[in-house]
Amino acid sequence: MTSDMQQAKQPVSATLAGPYGHPFHPFLVTVPIGAWVASLVFDIASHIVDDPAFPARAAEWLIAIGVLGALAAAMVGFLDLFAIPTGTPAFRTGLVHMSLNLAITIAYALNFWWRSSGAGPHGVVPAGPLALSILALAALAVSGYLGGKLAYHYGVRVADENTQAAGYRR
Repeated sequence: MTSDMQQAKQPVSATLAGPYGHPFHPFLVTVPIGAWVASLVFDIASHIVDDPAFPARAAEWLIAIGVLGALAAAMVGFLDLFAIPTGTPAFRTGLVHMSLNLAITIAYALNFWWRSSGAGPHGVVPAGPLALSILALAALAVSGYLGGKLAYHYGVRVADENTQAAGYRR
């Protein structure tokens, strides 16, 4: 294993980013992903149910929760990016992953502002905020793919093969 690969597996700060083999970023991203997927479900529900204000308001709050969760995930993800040696394909993938996530978080923050400006949602979610949610969620899927590539293809913050082999010894 090269020293660059070993470096990408080690945390910059175990206290802040999670100990070796247990990074915090992957479990923190479940908050924005879950909140934003659920917000789209509530957006669609606002077009189906008799009282559209309830799912529209729920979607608005889920978007806010997702933005806050994304900021927390970004902080530790940024630390994980620092562990990757610059000038490598893994680092470039990490930069694209980070940039997409920042754009997505900004899109959702703007979506929240758009929805909450004025008196807030009173009826079905309008086409503009709904379209923004769909586009941002599609971009999130691409970013998630890149995050998976970082972990499962390049092994960023994943324990090395010798450590993994201990789980298969009899």
